[in-house]
Amino acid sequence: MTRTIPVIDFDDFNSSDDKKSNQFIQAVGDSLKDIGFFALKNHGIPIDLIEQSYIQGDAFFSLDEATKRTYLQPEISHQRGYTAFGIEHAKDNPAPDLKEFWQNGRSHDGSETLPNYPLNVWPNDKVPDFESVIDGLYNRMESLSQDLLSACSTYLGKSQQWLGEMTDRGNTIMRIIHYPPLGESTPAGAVRSAAHEDINFITLLVTATADGLEVMDHDGSWIKVEGDAECIIVDSGDMLQNLTNGLFKSTTHRVVNPSSKSERRFSMPMFVHPRNQIDLSPKPEFIEMTGGTSHYQSITAGEYLHQRLVEIGLAGNDD
Repeated sequence: MTRTIPVIDFDDFNSSDDKKSNQFIQAVGDSLKDIGFFALKNHGIPIDLIEQSYIQGDAFFSLDEATKRTYLQPEISHQRGYTAFGIEHAKDNPAPDLKEFWQNGRSHDGSETLPNYPLNVWPNDKVPDFESVIDGLYNRMESLSQDLLSACSTYLGKSQQWLGEMTDRGNTIMRIIHYPPLGESTPAGAVRSAAHEDINFITLLVTATADGLEVMDHDGSWIKVEGDAECIIVDSGDMLQNLTNGLFKSTTHRVVNPSSKSERRFSMPMFVHPRNQIDLSPKPEFIEMTGGTSHYQSITAGEYLHQRLVEIGLAGNDD
């Protein structure tokens, strides 16, 4: 029988029945301990908002290349605005990923003292409804992420706010990814998204417009994640794995090339990040729970993020 990732019902989290809410917390924690992935149904994000977001993304990516490149932000390691086709690659894989994308974070007016994240840029002069739709989805997704972090915190024996508080004023990013049709000149070894692990606490992936996502199982085989418009895919990243000394898994995954070279694909992941100053050193209680030896580095979230941005080609060593 083909293995699949667990499907968990968010309605149970909001239930007045303590048994159901506790079952939800247990299922989330058990999934992140085992395979590091699960599918969340009844998540409350309107399907219409998701569809409108894809329409806005399509409108932007359909602009000519010169116009899109006016929104490049290399001076901030491409953490906002547009990143062109072929710039990013997976860690330890020099072949560029076959994608272009747009990134935005939490909106703010620049008046904060020492903000932990850059200002958003928006293509409102070219795609007038882009900001209102995409920022609206961002806010709904970030609210959902806080409920999931609450469940994770409770599972780990901490207060409900433990992980969520670490992400307050953190550099959480939502990415709209466009995988164009494959051309005849596709570089050797290049795939839509090479095998990698996410760096952040947790990722919420709005269902893509086409299949292609695969998750590595314990034996090295690949689990195909079938597209389902009703679910959001959730996974735990390297920072949460580091903090819990491997109790929660950061699992390798990839997006494989389609059989048809004419097929496009869009997806929208939200990467939930702690503040730069958060110490990600494995906590003693999780070291004890995972065999008594620390397996991960002592590092802050900001240092970890910069290290990975250099490794995937979005930042230079001197940035």
